[in-house]
Amino acid sequence: MIFETERLLVRKLVLDDLEAFHEMQSNDNVMQFVDGETKTFEEHLVELTDLINKYNLSNNDFWIYAIERKFDTHFIGTVALVKDGEDDEIGYRFLEKYWKKGYGSEICEGLIYHCKQIGIPKIVGYVVNKNIASAKILARHNFKVVKQFINDDIKLLETKYELIL
Repeated sequence: MIFETERLLVRKLVLDDLEAFHEMQSNDNVMQFVDGETKTFEEHLVELTDLINKYNLSNNDFWIYAIERKFDTHFIGTVALVKDGEDDEIGYRFLEKYWKKGYGSEICEGLIYHCKQIGIPKIVGYVVNKNIASAKILARHNFKVVKQFINDDIKLLETKYELIL
């Protein structure tokens, strides 16, 4: 276990997550604010395997973990802790069927606490402006707007937020 919240547990990804991981990553609604690209089951197997293999790299700066519900251990999404140049970036995404249940706010709060515990002084998050729910979550957790720009991948206006821990 990496960390937990009241209802959620964050842990390393495993190959048994593949079916749910693929369901999430191949959903157009989930991916529209990420890169807009969905992949095949086989491509997701390669991606998941690569993410799992990164856990053993000594110089890894790209950590993606599974989010599961405590009460039934269902995989519901992923969280990210990524070194983005000088910044430590957080991110999360959920299977669409778990949207609007308060999990985004709960996992954001858990990520903030976890980052404080491991000594990260500042975290950033990037949100496409059309993703109003995610922007509200970051604002509610006291992230401040740093800059706005057009995302190169999906050609949409995006905002960079930061939180000093």
